[in-house]
Amino acid sequence: MTEKSFFAGFGGQGIISLGQIWVYCAMKEGKNVTFFPFYGAEKRGGIARASVIVSDEEIASPLVTTPDSVLVMNSDSLPLCESMLKKGGAMVINTSLVKEKPGRGDINIIPLEAQGIAEQIGNPKIANMVALGAVAKISGALALTDIEGILKNFFPEDKHKFIPMNVEAIRAGYEAV
Repeated sequence: MTEKSFFAGFGGQGIISLGQIWVYCAMKEGKNVTFFPFYGAEKRGGIARASVIVSDEEIASPLVTTPDSVLVMNSDSLPLCESMLKKGGAMVINTSLVKEKPGRGDINIIPLEAQGIAEQIGNPKIANMVALGAVAKISGALALTDIEGILKNFFPEDKHKFIPMNVEAIRAGYEAV
């Protein structure tokens, strides 16, 4: 199994953190990974992208030019994600912020109210964790069987108080698709 994914949004949406957590989960599940972040110089509001590969085999190149799955967290990211997604690939769209529809008919479009679900849980900043759960389910790249334990190892101890909310968000995203 090799899954090439591309996450895109704007700075402040947690795209880079999502990519880091994604590959950390995969590593803890015994898989090979690559993580390639890309972001603008702005602290918030600029572009934020992360390409990740999760594989049971060695990974020859970290570049993701034709992803199997993409996550579109804002409207500005839709054209890029649509142009690069492989035929038959999965596009998860944060419909809380993206109202446009892709023009391609040869991809699988999965709507996800990531922002809305995060707000219902109690914090709009965890929309990226909602998206993590959704993309994990549709791609099959992550098992997420011990997500709480993995997050305890990932986050420093002073952030452990946020783990239950993150786990709830991941599970909500998983169930939403």
